[in-house]
Amino acid sequence: MSWMPSNDPILGDPKSCDALELMIVPRTRDLGDGFAVRRALPHGKRQMVGPFIFFDHFGPVQYVAGKGMDVRPHPHIGLATVTYLFDGKIMHRDSEGNIQEIQPGAMNLMTAGRGIAHSERTPDVERAEGQKMLGLQSWIALPKAQEEILPSFQHYAASDLPTVRDTGLSARVIAGKAFGKSSPVAMVSDWFYVEVTLEAGRSAPLDTDYEERAIYLVEGEVQIAGDRFTAPQLLIFRPGDRITVNAVTNTRMMFLGGSALEGPRHIWWNFVSSSKERIEQAKADWKAGRFDPVPQEHEFIPLPER
Repeated sequence: MSWMPSNDPILGDPKSCDALELMIVPRTRDLGDGFAVRRALPHGKRQMVGPFIFFDHFGPVQYVAGKGMDVRPHPHIGLATVTYLFDGKIMHRDSEGNIQEIQPGAMNLMTAGRGIAHSERTPDVERAEGQKMLGLQSWIALPKAQEEILPSFQHYAASDLPTVRDTGLSARVIAGKAFGKSSPVAMVSDWFYVEVTLEAGRSAPLDTDYEERAIYLVEGEVQIAGDRFTAPQLLIFRPGDRITVNAVTNTRMMFLGGSALEGPRHIWWNFVSSSKERIEQAKADWKAGRFDPVPQEHEFIPLPER
C-alpha cells in the first residue's frame, strides 16, 4: 500500500531516557477524502529498525456509503509488506492469484521477492455501507541473499495468532517471538512485531532478545524512565537496555524490530533493493508490462515520471 509519497517525518525532542536512541514524530499528509497518513520510516537519521524500512499509520478515516479505498495494482520487489488493521476491512489481490479479505487483528504478509503486483480496495459490502478505517502498513526489507526469492502471501486470522492477557494488558504476537509466545508466520530473517494494549496504570516490558527495537505509539500516552511520550511517535531504543513501558492513559502501541540487515537499501517508489541496477530493471519491467496481472483488475498505477 504505497499509494503516497508522503513528507519525510521529523525528529522529535532529543531529551529522553538514556536508553532512547531516537524519537521520531511522523509527518501527516491528507491524501483526500479525509484519509490521513503518518510516515515514521524511512527517516533522514534512520533508514531501518531491524528490517523495518517503511512504516505508515493510516486513518482514522470514516468512509461514507459508496466511498472507499482504491489502491490500483502496483509492483514491489525486494521486500515483504505487512498490512495490519485496527478498524475496517481491505480486499487484497495479487499477481500470484491470492485474493484475501483483510480484517482487524489479522496478519497479512506479502513477500515480493523477485517481483509481485497487488491491489488494495474496500470490499463491496463495506463500500456500500461505509466503514471506519485505521491501520498500519510496514515494509520489511529482505536480506540480500533472499531479495530474489519467489513471491508469496501468508494470511493468519486474529484467532490464529498467539495472545497474552494479564490484568490491564493484552498482546498479540503478529510475527517473531515475544512475551514467551511465537507467531506461526514463516520469515526469512529475524524480526518481531507485536500489538500491545495497556490500561492506564499498567506496564509492559520490551524484550531485550532482539538487536534493534522500537515502539510505535498508535494511541495514548506512556512513561518510560520518567519521561512521557504521546502518540503518534516512534521510539527507537539502544540495544540491550531493559525497557519498561508504563501507560499514563489507555494505550495502543506496536513493539517492533529485529536483527540489522547487512547494509543499507535503495528505495525508489515501491521498490527496495541492495542494487540500484535491480531497481532500474524493475522500473523497466513495470513500464513494459512484464509483471504478472492481478486477477479481477483492469487498471494499474503507471510508473512515476521522476
